[in-house]
Amino acid sequence: MKRILILGMSCVCVCLMVAAAFAQGPLTVDIHGPGQRMVNITLLTPKELDGSPLPEAAANALQELVANDLGYIPFLNIVPVTDLLGGDPSQGVKASDIDFKPLQLARVDLCMTTGWNGEYIEARVFETFSGRRVVGKSYRDVSKNLPLVADRFCSSFLEALTGKKGFFDSPIAFVKQEGKTKEVFTVLPQGRGLKRITKLGGYNLSPAWSEDGKRIAFTHIGKTRHELGVYDSESGTIKRMYKGLGSTVISPVYGPNGSLYVALNRNGTTNIFNLKNDYKPGKTLVRSPYIDVSPSFDRTGEKMAFTSARAGNPHIYLLDMKTGQIKRVTTTGRYNTHPCLSPDGRYVAYTHQTSDGHRIFLHDLQTSKEKQLTFGPGNDEYPAFGPDGYFVAFASSRTGEYKLYLSTRHGDKPRMISTGKGAAFAPAWDTSLQR
Repeated sequence: MKRILILGMSCVCVCLMVAAAFAQGPLTVDIHGPGQRMVNITLLTPKELDGSPLPEAAANALQELVANDLGYIPFLNIVPVTDLLGGDPSQGVKASDIDFKPLQLARVDLCMTTGWNGEYIEARVFETFSGRRVVGKSYRDVSKNLPLVADRFCSSFLEALTGKKGFFDSPIAFVKQEGKTKEVFTVLPQGRGLKRITKLGGYNLSPAWSEDGKRIAFTHIGKTRHELGVYDSESGTIKRMYKGLGSTVISPVYGPNGSLYVALNRNGTTNIFNLKNDYKPGKTLVRSPYIDVSPSFDRTGEKMAFTSARAGNPHIYLLDMKTGQIKRVTTTGRYNTHPCLSPDGRYVAYTHQTSDGHRIFLHDLQTSKEKQLTFGPGNDEYPAFGPDGYFVAFASSRTGEYKLYLSTRHGDKPRMISTGKGAAFAPAWDTSLQR
């Protein structure tokens, strides 16, 4: 009898410990802070809806796509249903259809349900302690758009959990080696939807998205001259301009009010100009006897980071667009370039040359603290923030050939982005809010 009492008390203590671990209010994640604890999630078995038969192949394919997307999130850990005591604890897709106790005992924080009928699916994520629904969505015509459905649901889920919309449906423009030429391509961060944008020959470099995600500006270097290229996704056409732009056209980028900014050499030195609507040079933003290149704006257009050799070596600087004041950001090393401002304007990611090669560094403009994000091997260059300011794409030669990789601003383990054969570099993320 005494032993039974002790065992009973032990079980109660375990249950209380589990409850205490979960009873901390609604689950949220602060992606600004490093050292985020792991959040466990289980994808429950898909269920039929309204008596319609379950399309098992499509349902399993969607779960695989969702699992792949969630695998990019460093603080998420997927716990298989088979790890739960008694297996799948759900009979349907609503909270009332789920026995949350086995999930709680397995220390699973979240669970996802999907229900199918002949016309649409319903997808939900619940907190396992409170039963609170974190996010719920319904999608139609899913059989033709399974990857898109997975991407959109995961973006909504991440936004509900962190307050920041996910990157899953935000394409990346980049430069890819095609024989002796370099052409502009786009690809989703998961390596899907690879699309060739240019077929111009020569070198097509430095792609940059417009703020609405409908255009891509780039530099075209042909046999006789530099040109500014602008790809229009709606018409599928490319404009090429060179008259009045000078001998070089370097690192175009879209800034405030959708205007184009570009580094031009018009009088023997390279400075950063604003282009007017007719693509002719307008106001000079920064001018010096030295090279000023690689402008990058935050989402508000109030700040512009750029690279300048005005200190004798390439360093990163910050221009206040309202006051015109210029502040030096980097002070160490002899080669700092390729700056990229985070959409919220707090961070500058850039390429820093170390004794072991080029590495990606991060500078916090609020605290002036710097952090090394990548550690090779090979060279790591061309950082590009995603639309949430959390993920960072970059190019690396760590495998012997430049490829694109994905990390976070906390320096989590990089993951390669599949771009097919040929070297890939100079990523530029579509950070538009409307996609």
